[in-house]
Amino acid sequence: MNKIVTNDDLINALSEERQKNINNEVAKTIAKWGGKREGAGRKPKSDNVLELRIRVSKKEKEFIDYARNHKLNFDDLMEG
Repeated sequence: MNKIVTNDDLINALSEERQKNINNEVAKTIAKWGGKREGAGRKPKSDNVLELRIRVSKKEKEFIDYARNHKLNFDDLMEG
């Protein structure tokens, strides 16, 4: 049966210096065109399925923080 000759077999037949040059060029090419990139892949899933974000002014944010810290009951405030 014929043995299949791979690229690795051909590279291993070369001198060590030539092998290093080829491996360095391969590493540069892989770094340039492939491999894992920062921020690539699936985004992490949060526990909250629906995440709402509301844009508010700085003053509104201060009021919301104040209300949370002082445990204001909005139902009582809105009854009048």
